[in-house]
Amino acid sequence: MSSNELNNLVRTGALKVEPADQKEFDGLLNSGRTRLADAKKDGLALESQFDLAYNAAHAISLAAMRWHGYRPEKRYIVFQSLAHTLGLGPEVWRVLDKAHGIRNSVEYEGALE
Repeated sequence: MSSNELNNLVRTGALKVEPADQKEFDGLLNSGRTRLADAKKDGLALESQFDLAYNAAHAISLAAMRWHGYRPEKRYIVFQSLAHTLGLGPEVWRVLDKAHGIRNSVEYEGALE
């Protein structure tokens, strides 16, 4: 996990340095776990399942970023930084980044494909 790359994102303005906060971290992790469990429940609309799963992934990814002492300026950065916060490869963060694009289509255009 490289803070060098994260510090480069600070220089570009995509991230800001902010001390980690245990209470915030715990809250984000709890939110992610709860939403992920809810996303698995039977009988939910596809849109609801997607929303819950996406927001679970975002909360957990944001928790990882906050653990390292950074705060994003834009939502999508938390997924693109997973290689540096959790050591995850592009096969993971690219899927989540794609989900972010789908989330935006749903939120702003009402289109879930």
